Amino acid sequence: MADAEGIAKVHVDCWRTTYKDIMPSDFLDKLSYENRKDIWIKNITSNGNHVYVAENNEGKIVGFICGGKRETNQVEDSGDLTAIYILENSQRMGIGKK
Repeated sequence: MADAEGIAKVHVDCWRTTYKDIMPSDFLDKLSYENRKDIWIKNITSNGNHVYVAENNEGKIVGFICGGKRETNQVEDSGDLTAIYILENSQRMGIGKK
């Protein structure tokens, strides 16, 4: 749960840069780190949900992935990647491949 705040910041900041010219700016401006933090606390503590973070050399979270097995998934030993976010200034450095 200690990573929830950093994950929330990456989540909101990625939405704001990625969807800048796609989503209305007033919608993006209303995104809240605090609301996302609450969501990520639930995601992190949810049984069967797996969340991994990528940090820079200073220990700051610059990206994350989330996934797990959905209830409707009947394939043994499989799961779904449900989110992958990397801050714009940390993209194209191979973080997503790792």
